[in-house]
Amino acid sequence: METKPGETLSRSAALAWLVARIRQRTGRTMVAIDGVDGAGKTTFADELATELTDSGLTVIRISFDDFLNPAEIRHRRGRTSPDGFVADTYDYERFIDDVLDPLGCEGCGRYRAKSYDFASETPLNPPWQVAPDNAVVIVDGMFLHRNRLRNARGRKIWDLSVWLDVPFEVSVHRLAERDGSPDDPDDERLARYVEGQKLYIGRINPAERADLVVDNTD
Repeated sequence: METKPGETLSRSAALAWLVARIRQRTGRTMVAIDGVDGAGKTTFADELATELTDSGLTVIRISFDDFLNPAEIRHRRGRTSPDGFVADTYDYERFIDDVLDPLGCEGCGRYRAKSYDFASETPLNPPWQVAPDNAVVIVDGMFLHRNRLRNARGRKIWDLSVWLDVPFEVSVHRLAERDGSPDDPDDERLARYVEGQKLYIGRINPAERADLVVDNTD
C-alpha cells in the first residue's frame, strides 16, 4: 500500500503501513512521531515499537521530553510566551548531538537517551549506549518537523515521520484527565502551550511534511 504525504489514515492502518515499510529497510531507521501535547504520541510510538519488536526487529525508544532545557531557559521569554514555548522548551543542540547525529544513517551509533529530568529539574549525563547498525529508532515528541530537526546540520534526519491529527478540544481534555489541567483550550492558563503549538502548526505545517497523517482522535 502506497500513501502520499499528508493522506490521513486510521491508527491501525498507519501502524500496519509503518511496520511494512520499516521491515523493507536496511541499516538504521529513524522514525518521528509528532503531534500536539495530548495527541497520544508516546502511546502510538510504544505500540509501533511493540509490533516491530514482536516481528524480530531491534527498537530504540527516545522521547524528546527527556531533552528539556532548564526552567530558566524555558521561561526566558516569559512564562506565558507562546514563542518561548516553541523556541526554548527543548535543548535542540543536545538532542542533535546525543541522538540525531550518532543514530543517523552515517552516525557512529553511540548515543544518550536522556539529558534532563523534568520532575527534579536536574541535568542528566547517563552512560553512552551503542545502537546496532540495524536498529529502528522511534522518537516521540512535539515540534519534530521543525527545520532544525528535520534537516539537522544539512542532512535529512527522519526516514519516516508521522503527524497525529487530534483537535485541541480532544487533546486538552486528555491532558485534563491525566494531569488535572484546565479542560478548555481557550483557558488563559493554557495560552502559552496551545498558542505555541498553533504557531508551530501554522509556520511548519507538519501534516504536509509528514509521511503519514493519522487520525488519533479516538
